[in-house]
Amino acid sequence: MHRSRLYALILDAPRDAAAPAVEFWSAALGAPTRTDPAEPQFTGLVEVVPGLVTAVQSVDDAPRHHLDIETDDVAAEVDRLVHLGATPVSRWLDCHVLRAPGGHLLCVIPVASDPELFAATATVWD
Repeated sequence: MHRSRLYALILDAPRDAAAPAVEFWSAALGAPTRTDPAEPQFTGLVEVVPGLVTAVQSVDDAPRHHLDIETDDVAAEVDRLVHLGATPVSRWLDCHVLRAPGGHLLCVIPVASDPELFAATATVWD
């Protein structure tokens, strides 16, 4: 048994377009921004949807969006999603990148939200 929940919506933007993308999405959504010096490639759009991290990520790739799913058992969640049809793409630190049917990327990460929020909102999987 493990638990998981949708943690984040990430708007990936090529490096040279990341700053204009942050300005656009901040203004479009009426959200202040926040950057963590430990992860400067991410700029958070604060409280766009309560309980869901929304951020622009500077990437060395094409523009796209992806979802992050947080879990208390990364291996079990990756296995569950692969059995549903996702394909492993890569791994970066504790983040497992998968491609869902239809081509969208998603990342499976260890629990990163507030433990009380995770406990209250995560789905329990057998």
